[in-house]
Amino acid sequence: MTSLWMDETKIQSFPELTKDITADVAVVGGGMTGILTAHFLSEQGMQVVVLEADRVGGGQTGKTTAKITSQHGVIYQKLLAKHGEEAAGKYAAENQKAIGRYEKMIHDRQINCGFVRCPAYLYTLETPDLLKEEAKSAAGLGIDAVFTKDTELPFEVAGAVRFEEQARFHPLLFLQSAACGLTVYEHTRVLQAEGDRLVTDKGSVRAEKIVFACHYPFLNVPGYYFMRMHQERSYVLGLNKAPKLHGMYLGTDNAHAWSFRSAGEYLLFGGGGHRTGENRVGGKYELLKRKAGEFFPESQVQYQWSAQDCMPMDQIPYIGRYSAETPGWYTATGFGKWGMSSSMAAACMITESILGEGEDEEVFGIFSPQRFTPKASAGNFCKDSIHAVKDLSRRVFTQGRGDLEELPKGHGGIVDYDGEKVGAYRNEEGEVYLVSAKCPHLGCQLEWNPDEKCFECPCHGSRFDYRGHCVDGPAQTDISEKSREK
Repeated sequence: MTSLWMDETKIQSFPELTKDITADVAVVGGGMTGILTAHFLSEQGMQVVVLEADRVGGGQTGKTTAKITSQHGVIYQKLLAKHGEEAAGKYAAENQKAIGRYEKMIHDRQINCGFVRCPAYLYTLETPDLLKEEAKSAAGLGIDAVFTKDTELPFEVAGAVRFEEQARFHPLLFLQSAACGLTVYEHTRVLQAEGDRLVTDKGSVRAEKIVFACHYPFLNVPGYYFMRMHQERSYVLGLNKAPKLHGMYLGTDNAHAWSFRSAGEYLLFGGGGHRTGENRVGGKYELLKRKAGEFFPESQVQYQWSAQDCMPMDQIPYIGRYSAETPGWYTATGFGKWGMSSSMAAACMITESILGEGEDEEVFGIFSPQRFTPKASAGNFCKDSIHAVKDLSRRVFTQGRGDLEELPKGHGGIVDYDGEKVGAYRNEEGEVYLVSAKCPHLGCQLEWNPDEKCFECPCHGSRFDYRGHCVDGPAQTDISEKSREK
């Protein structure tokens, strides 16, 4: 489903790679992180190429709610407790600087992308004590943060944290300008990486430095990122005839974790998040529509779309050297729900490191993928491991959830067919599409998401449309399509 940003912006097309080439730096991924990294390195005279599997901005950058903020949920008191003041201070500083760097780039290039400085709020309808402590922790790290009970929301809150001078913008209008003048190859999927060489489906690239800015690293070894994060989906409505809000809002209660922000004539209202592959029942858009009707009775739904986020075990992105074994490789992943500020922070830190302007520990600090944080990560590591084991065993030991003949029109799922489990979808005309139920990444059983009409991997978040085409990684290949029938 097309987002507001993608509907309003037609980014220029770039050619496919047609031969083997060389460069100083190769960037894998044409989203915000990849384009910003290429932009900054090119400004310093480096020869940079960007390899994008689909279209520039066609991934998560085109589906974000585009909040540029250092307010990343209830995080600063946790960072202080688990990592100390110096590390927490770097996290706060890099994300605060990201806002100013966007603003400067937009001013210098005269980019008309709706950039607006505004406050960002975390709110609760339950006990306010946690948010009082968050406001205190953030303020102690140099952020202009206060606790308040005053908001623009259509309901009363028990408390909120207000961060001043945050920002919002139109991400694709910005990206369109940032990509101008760069060497980008679209529809060019990287399939292998070894040493200084990237192999694509169209040719190869040799580069002294390689930056993996492709949302989720598709290489399992080295790095082992598939063991260190999972993916989650969230859903958004674009409402017109709804109030315009000056601030941006995010709820911290599980039952009231709604997101609000204005975007031109629209109000973006989001929520309904879940781990990828765990939405067999569906109804997320209907939930948002029902709540929108309660909050804003005059509003009308003009857009609906979903996004996917990589969730690191300790809530901190992985930005820096890909692994100790690959000194020329860099990565930026695990941004959680905060891709815009994290993209700018990552691009600046990686650029600084490639240019040799500081030691890794100084440049990356708390963000380094080489960090070891057992206390901060233990709980989520256990949860993710249990999920992976459960979903792998589901493929081996469980049956499909019904017979193909029982599948109604407009529905999909994992069914038994001809002696095996397959993914099936029956369209409104009765035509059936059959695909493998096994994720090609690491073999987990896929699950049907009725809200998106796609198959999703509960282990690591790969997604496939009902024809089997890969739409989200880490999987790099499609799932096999089987014979169809009426």
